[in-house]
Amino acid sequence: MSRIDESKEFIPVRIAVLTLSDSRTLAEDKSGQVLVDRLQAAGHLLADRKIMPDDRADIADQLRAWVANPDVDVVITTGGTGLTGRDVTVEAHRDVYEKEIEAFGTVFTLVSMKKIGTSAVQSRATGGVAGGTYLFALPGSPGACKDGWDEILSFQLDYRHRPCNFVEIMPRLTEDQRRK
Repeated sequence: MSRIDESKEFIPVRIAVLTLSDSRTLAEDKSGQVLVDRLQAAGHLLADRKIMPDDRADIADQLRAWVANPDVDVVITTGGTGLTGRDVTVEAHRDVYEKEIEAFGTVFTLVSMKKIGTSAVQSRATGGVAGGTYLFALPGSPGACKDGWDEILSFQLDYRHRPCNFVEIMPRLTEDQRRK
């Protein structure tokens, strides 16, 4: 059902990647690197990349900073989507969202089920929109980042994807804030 319409021109989007970890450094960040490699291979632009500890307020502040930055169209975070006490990424995302994309987590779970079976229920991948910027939270494993990009985001962030995609509605994400 999904397809790429080769008659349309590809439109690169500017993507920021944030890894949430109390223990990793940028040099050890395999999940963030998976995302960077894939988004660049697809023709998108890396707008920024950071790694920071699992602190809800700090994560939300960083998300808000990128939402306010006109050079960032999409934010993808990796890590902190599980069930432990330190897993606060989903809550930080929801502190920022204006609208949640509920189906993103559902589709991610369906994709994960094919790979890891019922263990997929332990992830709380999420997506949403704030200030005209898309925000997605993926689990912290390289495999989960590959699945989230390869099976969902690579298509939805490609303007040529049919029947619809996130890029084509970007100009309309803030239409409610325009003067009437």
